[in-house]
Amino acid sequence: MNHKHRKVLHSLFAHPVSGNISTRAVESVLKELGGELEQRHGGRWGVRLKGHFAEFSHNDHSLHPGQVQQMRKFLADAGINPEQDYPL
Repeated sequence: MNHKHRKVLHSLFAHPVSGNISTRAVESVLKELGGELEQRHGGRWGVRLKGHFAEFSHNDHSLHPGQVQQMRKFLADAGINPEQDYPL
């Protein structure tokens, strides 16, 4: 995982919650972590990662804080710990 991916991953877990994380950057990080992304109906996308599945709404700009919190919970449930596994 390159430095840019690590920065995005750490920003998903940062406090306070950021509202300025690019959707495309998050998709790239999820793929780098081994996630499988699929387009769903209604402007949504599904993510499969380490036996876990979640569905998120897709916008073209950035994740809003509620989506960041959902993504953070999904990643934590999948066993992703950026501080331990992917230090900056």
